[in-house]
Amino acid sequence: MINDEYFLAALRLAAGNDPIPSHVSAAAREVYGLRVPRARTATPVECAAIRTSSGPRDDDGSHLVRFVSAGLTFDLEVTVGDGLIDVAGQVFPYPGEGALVDVKTPHLTLTRRIAHNGHFAATGLPPGWLSVVCHRPGHAPVQTRWVRIRP
Repeated sequence: MINDEYFLAALRLAAGNDPIPSHVSAAAREVYGLRVPRARTATPVECAAIRTSSGPRDDDGSHLVRFVSAGLTFDLEVTVGDGLIDVAGQVFPYPGEGALVDVKTPHLTLTRRIAHNGHFAATGLPPGWLSVVCHRPGHAPVQTRWVRIRP
């Protein structure tokens, strides 16, 4: 059953009688700015090969996660230390000469070249939301889903 108060508020909003709060509009614009046009999304997958006996988080505080999409696999090891995040990753198969990754937070993007073995690293990121985007010449970008990394 629909609550009458919520229904009337939705009608007022749809009719333009109740303006959208400015903080909601600002947050929506900020999130929209984080998108990568034409990017395919890599989703997290469970993988026994990268899990440790203690689960996805090692004793040293590192977190292992795998993302898969568009013929690419991302293995990321995220370590939190001294309040900052370090990311060591591998993209495979090797995406080719000239491929780059962007390691993104909502307020910072670090661009790294991908080594011939597919490895890359980024250090000193703030804790919070994180995504990695692989840019391959001649292909649409592939972006991991956003994950929240807490200290």
